[in-house]
Amino acid sequence: MTGCNPGGTEAVEVKIGVQNAPREIVIESPQTADEVENAVAKALEGTSKLFALTDEHGRRIIVPAERLAYVEIGEQAARKVGFGTI
Repeated sequence: MTGCNPGGTEAVEVKIGVQNAPREIVIESPQTADEVENAVAKALEGTSKLFALTDEHGRRIIVPAERLAYVEIGEQAARKVGFGTI
């Protein structure tokens, strides 16, 4: 699933747990939370044998559906622009 927000102003953090892997995969995705959830559902119901997402840099993350342990979808938030207070 490759749907992206056209404005690029919001991102959702996605944490992917993979069976038999010591660390989770954490990405910022321009896809909406609903798009990520739909991709997970298709992978788990067998419609798709792969769970695939695109991160905010255009890289594709592909995990075999049978190896998914969990997927945590964070809230969409507007990106912060500028410098923080010192």
